Amino acid sequence: MADRVSISITIGGRVSADTYALLAEIVAAEDLSTEWDGPAFEPGHRAIGDALSLFAHEVAWGRVERLESFCAEHGLPFARWSGGYPGEWSAERIVFRGEGELHSYIVDENDRVMIDRHLVVDRGSVETILAYFDEAAFEVPPLIVEGDPELAAAADEGSDRHG
Repeated sequence: MADRVSISITIGGRVSADTYALLAEIVAAEDLSTEWDGPAFEPGHRAIGDALSLFAHEVAWGRVERLESFCAEHGLPFARWSGGYPGEWSAERIVFRGEGELHSYIVDENDRVMIDRHLVVDRGSVETILAYFDEAAFEVPPLIVEGDPELAAAADEGSDRHG
């Protein structure tokens, strides 16, 4: 049986309605919810105008690889926290900014970024250490699905100003 821990993941970016439908299927398959111990995810659980925050306990190895791969393939930024498993791995935060590589940060069980002597020496200065903390504190943008009411309202306001 797999080692299991709690996770949370926040997803943002812009997607078409069809891509959101696929995303929602993957989220549901991963048994994630919009609240701890909440109901199974359904597409309508998304709060329009906010990033999609998801939670689960008892996640095998603290990973949602299919979801993270989908997000990376579609350029959807995300930040995931996974709890540690005693004697096996530490808690971590994974950050994907919508392009490039995934970045891993050691955190505690409360998702506070930790730093060790090796990283202090590697970074070399207080400024670069603080930059490390800033990188880890990535703010996931809202998840915007094509056709969201806010987008229609913003487009109307823009045409009124330019028309």
